[in-house]
Amino acid sequence: MKPDTLPPRLESLDALRGFDMFWIVGGSWIVQGLHDIWRSPATAWIQTQMTHVEWEGFRFWDIIMPLFLFIVGAAIPFSFHKRLARGDSKSRILGHVGRRFLVLFVLGMAAQGHLLEYDLAHLHLFSNTLQAIAVGYAITSLALLFMSVRGQILFTAGLLIGFWLLLLWVPVPGYGAGDLSPEGNLAMHIDRLILGPFQDGTDYTWILSGLGFGATVLLGALAGQLLRSSLSPERKAGWLALGGTACWIGGWLWGWIFPVIKHLWTSSFVLYSGGLCLMLLAGFYWIMDVRGWKRWAFPFKVIGMNAIVVYMATRLFDFRLIGDILVGGMSRWTGNAFPLIRGSAGFAVIWLCLYFFYRRRIFIKI
Repeated sequence: MKPDTLPPRLESLDALRGFDMFWIVGGSWIVQGLHDIWRSPATAWIQTQMTHVEWEGFRFWDIIMPLFLFIVGAAIPFSFHKRLARGDSKSRILGHVGRRFLVLFVLGMAAQGHLLEYDLAHLHLFSNTLQAIAVGYAITSLALLFMSVRGQILFTAGLLIGFWLLLLWVPVPGYGAGDLSPEGNLAMHIDRLILGPFQDGTDYTWILSGLGFGATVLLGALAGQLLRSSLSPERKAGWLALGGTACWIGGWLWGWIFPVIKHLWTSSFVLYSGGLCLMLLAGFYWIMDVRGWKRWAFPFKVIGMNAIVVYMATRLFDFRLIGDILVGGMSRWTGNAFPLIRGSAGFAVIWLCLYFFYRRRIFIKI
């Protein structure tokens, strides 16, 4: 990577990050509230999309985590070029990468690993989105610093194919090779061996799935490098959309022999979700940075500028309880509409806090 002229900050990337976080910090509450009011087949289907599939398949809620990783990747080329342009050495950047990896990993244990209970019996070492980001960020950072774009593409393909071959050919005691069940897959076996009593107790896998986390963040980084290129904005949007379509179709086709399973972060899942991420980025970029229609996305931008902060806050606190101070007494009068009112109030509390940060130019980064 060589430092060159830095483009202005992409508001579409901040808005897309905020769009992703919106569903985590309040969007799902609002959807549930709407379903509680209407109880129609349409709202029931939408509510179903706010849940994960049990094992194989894909719903809207399954895009939230990969989109978070993808956006982290898309921002890395901008961050690294800024650091290189101001004279930072690669070794200094690697030091920052290492520190950020550790901070994200510890925050992940605090958010979902019960670190703050201070009880080893309940501690989960590896169980959270932030830790998946940490692994993907570290892998991608090394690739961007020491590989060409072509090398990064080949490396991404190698991660996906390597993970597929490992799960296909390496036998698991008692289950054999190629078992993709929740209990018998290789990734779960490795988690059991390494994490032992500190495993999270779910059917999500983490250590070997780090190959897939890296591939997802790398897809974002490749998109970020495209956005930094000298191509016209229209062509950038077009290539993002085309690449997204190709990845999505490729993931769907691969899924016939290597199923789309978010809990394992299978290679087909990486391509399927990555394709959707690329198409979402293409849409946001075309609307905001090509067409210049930006005002509609301001609420998302406010969220996206402090994404890690709001993610941690909503993992540690239930903002609906704060909203209850204002709307809790309405429960006796509003019937089925109260969950919507309560969820909206909780989201409003979060957003107003973030808006206060935005107005004061307080952006907390790791």
